[in-house]
Amino acid sequence: MLYLLTIQIIYERNIGEEGYTMEKIRIGIVGYGNIGRGVELAVERNEDMELKAIFTRREPESVQIMTEGVPVVHMDDILSMKDEIDVMILCGGSATDLPVIGPEIVKNFNTIDSFDTHAKIPEYFADVDASAKAGGHIGIISVGWDPGMFSLNRIYAESILVQGDTYTFWGKGVSQGHSDAIRRVKGVKNAIQYTVPVEEAVEQVRSGCGPKLTTRDKHLRECYVVAEEGADLKEIEETIKNMPNYFSDYNTTVTFITEEQLKAEHSKMPHGGFVIRSGETGREGSKHVIEYSLKLDSNPEFTSSVLVCYARAAYRLAKNGDSGAKTVFDIAPGLLSMKSAEELRAELL
Repeated sequence: MLYLLTIQIIYERNIGEEGYTMEKIRIGIVGYGNIGRGVELAVERNEDMELKAIFTRREPESVQIMTEGVPVVHMDDILSMKDEIDVMILCGGSATDLPVIGPEIVKNFNTIDSFDTHAKIPEYFADVDASAKAGGHIGIISVGWDPGMFSLNRIYAESILVQGDTYTFWGKGVSQGHSDAIRRVKGVKNAIQYTVPVEEAVEQVRSGCGPKLTTRDKHLRECYVVAEEGADLKEIEETIKNMPNYFSDYNTTVTFITEEQLKAEHSKMPHGGFVIRSGETGREGSKHVIEYSLKLDSNPEFTSSVLVCYARAAYRLAKNGDSGAKTVFDIAPGLLSMKSAEELRAELL
């Protein structure tokens, strides 16, 4: 009831003779790579939001953005806009950026991020939670489609089919987090990584037989790497294949290509995947399979759209006086929508 009441208050406080005058949520973007550009485009499509600034470690004059009239500000000057931004969307990588800037920025701003190193989420949550509570802000972490949308589907399916097995398959598609991790390897100039489901494993799961599959059984990882001139290719390959939390648990291939090949053959960023839960109900063991799937033309644009709708939730929670770190498990679905609680009940329930 508290969440629904919050939505109601936000929508009712500005009703005039001509109906709703929607209050704009002021958005800041930290980092202007693929996700940052995706967030910029997503904000354009949400009429209750406006982009106030983009923050970068580069020289601001060197960054060309798509939205006219929006300033590009150096990260050193981020606090100069503390009173002008409602939610900061953090678009850094999970390997090294977010663990540092996430807990730091949430001291002064409400934040959303897409931290996706699954094994380190509990540790990252604790760091952001402490900083967010100290500053009296909201920090929603690990927002995207996995972690994010897939996480929600796992919890729904496991809560419904209490006895059963859950399987997640990703791809075939580009993993931004894994690609970013490769690009940070010494001697790597550029790189892209595809996650590829093992088709035989997918079909076993869909059959409902509940197979026991290891991480290595379910996916392949294909890496295409542009090395710097003179770099040790063998060392790069071994570093990638043995990288914990990213590649060490998978059958991984590393193919070295030129910059021209990378641009010509690997410039698009599709992705997708499946969450499948098979289980039983009743005394006679009635079998059920729940499957949720995504097919994405643009991984960064879709991820950015998820980030943006959770920015709306962060804004509403902060307005209600809440603080601390949150995940998608903590956010009521109604907080994500531009529609009022009354509209949601009438149209979607």
